[in-house]
Amino acid sequence: MVLYTSHSATETAHIGQQFAASLAQDSIVCFFGDLGAGKTTFIKGMVSAFGDSGQVSSPTFVYLNIYEGRLPIYHFDLYRLKNAQEFLSMGFDEMFFANGICCVEWSERISDILPVPHIEVHLAHISENVRTIEVTQ
Repeated sequence: MVLYTSHSATETAHIGQQFAASLAQDSIVCFFGDLGAGKTTFIKGMVSAFGDSGQVSSPTFVYLNIYEGRLPIYHFDLYRLKNAQEFLSMGFDEMFFANGICCVEWSERISDILPVPHIEVHLAHISENVRTIEVTQ
């Protein structure tokens, strides 16, 4: 387990960028944290590390954004997902091993179908601008 403390959105993105350097193709990264904890900001840093300088936003209403870089990043936001069966019925499980990196926000919604191994990133508010970021593999 690795524990970080971030004091700003910029710092959270930078931690995400550094973290991305340790990832291999087909890594699955599961994100946990309340609304506004910094999950998408962390992913923004990851996306920049892989060479995509485009806009990163949480795909809350479309479930999936794909960012193209040296490796594609498949960014899921499952906040509105009802259950794992809904995820499977949309064929999203095919992205787990699609030669990229899967980032799954609200991954607890599909915990029973997540491949093992996967990496967990837990973000928590400490104060208005301070977050803890715990990474376990």
